[in-house]
Amino acid sequence: MNTAVAIIGAGPAGLLLGHALHAAGVEAVILERQTRAHVEGRIRAGVLERTTTDLVERLGLGDRLRREGMIETGFSLADGQRLIRIDVEALTGRQLTVYGQTELTKDLIEAAGVRGLEIVWEAADVALHGLDSEAPEVSFARDGRPERLRCAFVAGCDGYHGVSRRAVPAAAGREYERAYPFGWLGILADVPPCHHELIYSNHERGFALASMRSPTRSRYYVQVPLDEKLEDWPDERLWDELAVRLGPEAAAAMTRGPALEKSIAPLRSFVFEPMRFGRLCLAGDAAHIVPPTGAKGLNLAASDVAYLSEALIAWFRRGEGALVEGYSERALARVWKAARFSWYLTNLMHRFPGAGAFDRAMQVAELDYVAGSAAMRTAIAENYVGLPL
Repeated sequence: MNTAVAIIGAGPAGLLLGHALHAAGVEAVILERQTRAHVEGRIRAGVLERTTTDLVERLGLGDRLRREGMIETGFSLADGQRLIRIDVEALTGRQLTVYGQTELTKDLIEAAGVRGLEIVWEAADVALHGLDSEAPEVSFARDGRPERLRCAFVAGCDGYHGVSRRAVPAAAGREYERAYPFGWLGILADVPPCHHELIYSNHERGFALASMRSPTRSRYYVQVPLDEKLEDWPDERLWDELAVRLGPEAAAAMTRGPALEKSIAPLRSFVFEPMRFGRLCLAGDAAHIVPPTGAKGLNLAASDVAYLSEALIAWFRRGEGALVEGYSERALARVWKAARFSWYLTNLMHRFPGAGAFDRAMQVAELDYVAGSAAMRTAIAENYVGLPL
């Protein structure tokens, strides 16, 4: 097989990149090790920045997002006594859209079939070869038969545990990582949200988040120790804990229901530099992970795609290599700012094991400063709604 760009991974980053290249007449093939049903069933975040929705609209893929997405103009930080509202629209002139990543992934996959963007599902034993040459190749197995995909570039969009980043020689890259000493226990339920906007709560028992996927589907989280067991959290216990941590106002409006999905996810900050090695370009979770506190994961993947698609289109259509050469530096400038904001909000809103009275006093002072300073609320709003490309 031959193609211009071999894309590893059919998550949002790989799918968006494939559509962007296909729309510009640049041939691409996406290789995905999982089944279509598995990819479409993964539960992920759903707060989209304007940069992400603009990209989806530019590609002509936003019909359902536009119909079903929920426009958000702000969110709140709860400090145990009050809700500190961050009026994103008033402070930045921009809005956010709540639309589940699962639904966006389904839209992109369905459109791929209609538009002729090739996705190879259940591609096994994927390996990358000749990345520092002008003719890299990707080997894989399809239905048990070995195949080889020849290309000019490989786009590694296969996530933190994928093969792409591991194909970069150790001496050619550097990892930056912080693992947090807690996780998020999440519940997804077909119940209306307890509030029309997201609530991030810093409670003495730990962090909690009230969010939504639609007017009838809610997503809630509580901070738990890393060794917590899912079986120790029946639905009723989790709803009770959410009611305590989110406060009486949210609890009074909370509708309880059976869990569609429950899981515990660890939190980490991770950045890999550089995001390009030879003819391999990394995008999305293959290059960086942020804690979900700042709602940046999917949005960073989309901004990577905006930069990378522009660079590859310039290469193939105009023979210009400067944007490919500068892709890593350009993308990382935005990645590090998003990583900083996610780290900041995580430190502000969570209770850390071993933290003392001074640490708590600093959180209280910071939240009080946010409540009283329009400049601070503006800084938070600018980062939350998404920095410009």
